[in-house]
Amino acid sequence: MSTLPPCPHCTLDNTYPDGDLYICADCGHEWSQQGVDEDDEESGAVIKDANGQILSDGDNVVLIKDLKVKGTSTTLKVGTKIKGIRLVDGDHAVDCKTDGGSFLLKAEFLKKA
Repeated sequence: MSTLPPCPHCTLDNTYPDGDLYICADCGHEWSQQGVDEDDEESGAVIKDANGQILSDGDNVVLIKDLKVKGTSTTLKVGTKIKGIRLVDGDHAVDCKTDGGSFLLKAEFLKKA
């Protein structure tokens, strides 16, 4: 019986070590052998900001780029502080509220405040 952990991305057991990483032979996902907390492994994903810091529910973040909102003339400006984010599943992993309304944002456009 193998003592290697299953892939946190696809949950299959076909993983192998490569240096200080584990690699899933089925989906190609790579992750650190020691870098993920138990709670994060259970949820399946770790969401990091533009600087690589791990985000969690309730964090305050700042926009690092102007973002145009699809379908409107609204633009979220760089430097806008967003309080009390909520992490969700999907491509746009950060759910937040600003003066302009509620938005789903990608974490790569945010930095932890």
